[in-house]
Amino acid sequence: MALLISLPGGTLAMAQILLLLLSAACLHTGNSARYIPGKDYGVNQPANLSGVEGSSIEIPFSFYFPWKLAKNPQMRISWRWKGFHGEFIYNSTSPFTHEHFKDRLILNWTQGQTSGVLRILNLKENDQGTYFCNVLLSTTEGMKRWQSIPVTQLTIVSALRTTMRSPSIFTSAVTTAGLEDTGGQRDPSLLILGVMLSVKAVAMIPIYGWMIFLWWKQRPAE
Repeated sequence: MALLISLPGGTLAMAQILLLLLSAACLHTGNSARYIPGKDYGVNQPANLSGVEGSSIEIPFSFYFPWKLAKNPQMRISWRWKGFHGEFIYNSTSPFTHEHFKDRLILNWTQGQTSGVLRILNLKENDQGTYFCNVLLSTTEGMKRWQSIPVTQLTIVSALRTTMRSPSIFTSAVTTAGLEDTGGQRDPSLLILGVMLSVKAVAMIPIYGWMIFLWWKQRPAE
């Protein structure tokens, strides 16, 4: 303290050093809170996924924890949907599958592993929603259960909308050929005919040009 006072601008120097000490103390406190034993655990899931109705999709997951496993960890993976406290749709040990997902859920995970994949088959429009992975296991400190806080938002795209989309080239060909464009109810035979007529028209241009040139060459000289 005497050294600080003896320096030029001692008060300012003292304030700067105090600020540095306070900053270091804050950083140290933050780091200590981050690694409190028993709190370093969680579940990793993708934030957003989308699938086409009638197809299948996979939700990958992994989890981590600081505890030492018991001799028989009895790991169990469960899944909820439509909210953090929503209904359970799958349980790896019962085994249990929600009626809505009957014969449509497959958990690719092996006892003892810390990662896996939940596969949903034959996607339906009302499968859209949020999904949460829930982990339960036995440690030397007792049974521990936790669940993912970051949610996986699953979006379902209608298969009808994806198949109704047509390339712009076909629309252009139909319009050029003078065929009727009925929007989402186009006849494939009309599309093919439109393309053929367009190609034929383009191919005839040089032929007509050559005929006009020959006529011009053979006309009587004035």
